[in-house]
Amino acid sequence: MEIAEAQEILKKYNQEPFHLRHAEVVSGVMRYFAKEFDSEREEFWAVVGLLHDVDFEQYPQEHCVKGEELLCAEGVEEEIIQAAMSHGWGMTGTLHEPEQTMEKILFACDELTGLIGAVAIMRPSKSVQDLELGSVKKKFKDKKFAAGCSRDTIRQGAEMLGWELDKLLERTILAMRTVEGC
Repeated sequence: MEIAEAQEILKKYNQEPFHLRHAEVVSGVMRYFAKEFDSEREEFWAVVGLLHDVDFEQYPQEHCVKGEELLCAEGVEEEIIQAAMSHGWGMTGTLHEPEQTMEKILFACDELTGLIGAVAIMRPSKSVQDLELGSVKKKFKDKKFAAGCSRDTIRQGAEMLGWELDKLLERTILAMRTVEGC
């Protein structure tokens, strides 16, 4: 599947600018990591990132379960569905556990992009371009800040990858810097 086709599917089920922007950011972050871990499948990783929350706007209570149904009905290949829905493992009703490196990165970075984005908009520049690791670590410790971003999920994702939390935070900041408008 090409990114343009994935964007059409995303926009069919999502209209809110926040959800569309989140999908684009996660897609860009996934593309960034694909360059290192699976360079021949950058587009695939980007598509998975773009479609990971396809159902969240309309079906938040059935997140990842409904997403699988929607993507299947759209004729999306099973490998994309498995990878995209695995980010909800342990939090939603999905049975897809993150197994591949790509799935673990999506699991770890989905919540984290929200936290980093929230830290960035509090800065005078409103950008990740000048955002430092220390600023994110400070806000990560403040459970009231961006309370909807699960710190436990982010930590679990780092553990799945075998990375220290600081490494995940720093690498995700760098990835977000490559996404236009962050």
